[in-house]
Amino acid sequence: MRLFIGILFLFTIFRLEAEEWKKHDIVPANPLNGNINTAFAHDWNGDGHMDVITSFRGTVSIFVGPDWKREVILHRYGPRDSQRRIGGGCIHSTVYDADGDGDMDFVGSNSTVFWLECPNENPLSGAWTFRSVDDEILGTHCLITGDVDGDGKLDLIANSGRSEGSTPFHDSLTWQKFPKKWQAAESWERHIFADKDAPGGSHYTGFGDVNGDGKPDISCAAKGGDKFEGGEWFAWWEQPADGSTPWKKHLLAENQVGATNIIPHDLNADGAMDFAATRGHGVGVLWFRGPDFKQIEIDKEIVGPHSLAIDDIDQDGDPDLAVCGHTEDGVAAWYSNDGKGKFEKHVVATNQGSYDTRLVDMDSDGDADILIAGHFSKNLVWFENPLK
Repeated sequence: MRLFIGILFLFTIFRLEAEEWKKHDIVPANPLNGNINTAFAHDWNGDGHMDVITSFRGTVSIFVGPDWKREVILHRYGPRDSQRRIGGGCIHSTVYDADGDGDMDFVGSNSTVFWLECPNENPLSGAWTFRSVDDEILGTHCLITGDVDGDGKLDLIANSGRSEGSTPFHDSLTWQKFPKKWQAAESWERHIFADKDAPGGSHYTGFGDVNGDGKPDISCAAKGGDKFEGGEWFAWWEQPADGSTPWKKHLLAENQVGATNIIPHDLNADGAMDFAATRGHGVGVLWFRGPDFKQIEIDKEIVGPHSLAIDDIDQDGDPDLAVCGHTEDGVAAWYSNDGKGKFEKHVVATNQGSYDTRLVDMDSDGDADILIAGHFSKNLVWFENPLK
């Protein structure tokens, strides 16, 4: 039986290597696009096809599936959106049903953290309402969701990654609770769980019960370097039993040049939580093996893997990794997992940049494709999983 499984695993890998990941353009590369930093796929009109929401050229837009040729503009940025100058697009975003009305709303970070309320009727009408989440935190490079307080409702996790003098909540990490009287609320309910305890340009966060106490914890990484003193670390924060703040910080590793991503996940099926991580402003993909979180390098050569996603890409029952470099000559790659935490690199594409990579079934054929917001590549693309 073990021999059969091994042969099947090698056959699956061979098929994925032998067949090309076909590239599909949603927004072709164009210098006039500006940086395209984030994207999220969801079927907003219920037609069975994935639509893609993104933010660039001064707007938030949905590109309508299945051919993504139709663009529906949901919001145009303006001076009323924030006390600060708004940029051309979001640095990061997520979607979830914030107001609990059964449809997916958009949450974005563009100098301010905001949400767009999806209309109950005809989400593709463009009549989405702009509302503030938090206009005081700054440098929010990551937005993810999770039920932090265990009340059965998703909360928003948002970092405040700028240094002292730029915001009262500098070098901090927050979780945000949706307000009860949200129609009149000027902001969400802010909880600072890492109060000035995340210096150095914090980047992406991860969510999960790291220590097995039944309460979710939050991980983060910071790049460091010029203007970001105190960074270059991977860490996680332990939620207290009583839900109070601040949370206890656990430093996983220091002197990690360009650290950006860290996501908790059991990567070797031993029942202990591990962490997958990348140095998106440096070099390398790595993981921390639980329960002692031994640091293990996966790829010591890949440059600037600024985005990281986890899913079973080859459908063999264990979690694989997908990354993409952030520069124009970046490499998009995935790493097959043998189920025990041994990873093998597979190149998907070259000359592709990214600030956001999602693993999602774009063509409804039952496998995980790779959706990439191109950042310096100034494109929005997806790569079709060749496994059939």
